[in-house]
Amino acid sequence: MTAIAPAPVSPPPAAPRGSRAAWPALLRPGFLIPALIILIAVAWALAPGLFTAQSPTETVAPSLQAPSAEHWFGTDATGRDLYARVIYGASQSIIGALIAVAVGLVVGTAMGVVAGAVGGVVDEVLMRVVDVLLAIPALLLSLSVVILLGFGTTSAAIAVGVTSIAVFARLARSRVVSVRVSEYVEAAYGAGGTFFSVLWRHILPNSLTPVIALAALQLGSAILQISTLGFLGYGAPPPTPEWGLLIAEGRNYVATAWWLTVLPGIVVVLVVLATNRFSQSIRGGDAV
Repeated sequence: MTAIAPAPVSPPPAAPRGSRAAWPALLRPGFLIPALIILIAVAWALAPGLFTAQSPTETVAPSLQAPSAEHWFGTDATGRDLYARVIYGASQSIIGALIAVAVGLVVGTAMGVVAGAVGGVVDEVLMRVVDVLLAIPALLLSLSVVILLGFGTTSAAIAVGVTSIAVFARLARSRVVSVRVSEYVEAAYGAGGTFFSVLWRHILPNSLTPVIALAALQLGSAILQISTLGFLGYGAPPPTPEWGLLIAEGRNYVATAWWLTVLPGIVVVLVVLATNRFSQSIRGGDAV
């Protein structure tokens, strides 16, 4: 007797890619852990007094004490609580990074939109300016801007923002150029729309989404660059705590007091990696 083969079982339907499918992905550790790290860092920047009762600038214990239950990150060469200095330094690094991203986003996007929408000689001139900015190394350009503006966190933030203008401008221009030749834009012109009305209603809303996503990616890079300028001495002046400055202050004690450089460095690395991971997740890497 010939055996009857069982009917093939069809695979279950794929989960929809809508908002219901996105929610489980947002609950994965790859999204939640970076979000939690960023939330803690932002809370440090906005309300540092909620996380420590120690002063970041006053001597509270003997110098170069190792991490303990009383001083979680130990003390520095002058007896200041390092944990308090890391927490209060978040405001300098994170707020500075937000200023830097805002400068690059606003100025770069404006240049890219004007170049892509107007075209012609305006496009050529603006893109040559962008090429010049890209030809200069980012660190050299930021150091030049800081020297012109003076030392300080705000000057360092503006300098870092200037280095990101070209990236935003190129992306915005490419998006505007591709959207400008689409059928619905041509139809809007054919229906009597003016240049500015079509630009505002049709071109900009369909061009700026990738630019906003780039701003999220640039935040981690801005934190790293501002910390680099602080490490080199071009950021907040002592005794103001700033993450790059904290690492620079501890480099002379690496052999005897490793925590002065290692612990602030770990904080910087964790925040930068969390920012990059979080931005990738919200762009669709894990959230779809």
